[in-house]
Amino acid sequence: MKISKDIRRLSRKLVRASFVDGVLDSEKINSLVQLIIAQKPRSYLQLLENYQRLLRLEVEKQRAIIESATELDPEAGRQIVDGLERKYGPGLTTEFVVNPALLGGVRIRVGSDVWDSSVRNRLDRLQQKL
Repeated sequence: MKISKDIRRLSRKLVRASFVDGVLDSEKINSLVQLIIAQKPRSYLQLLENYQRLLRLEVEKQRAIIESATELDPEAGRQIVDGLERKYGPGLTTEFVVNPALLGGVRIRVGSDVWDSSVRNRLDRLQQKL
């Protein structure tokens, strides 16, 4: 279902108001949701759904998944995390995953950003060209 411009604009304002010192604050989020439920403005269910969607996207932006074909040595992992924190800021949570299907290399996903230098990706691109 399509949402109105007012709902989109208000839900973005709510997301901006949910941050305290650059970090999402669960108490602030709870108080904003309770305020919306108490006031029951027009189309408040759509507003809450869009607010929830935007909050989920914000949380995903602060989570990095680092996949490699084999276990990374601690120094390489630390260098990757340092580079990601320079780009995305502090407070980034990281998760290291071993995925043998990659064959080699690394795939990093932060929110909707993906960097894929895996052998599997290179082979897939080569196959598409042929």
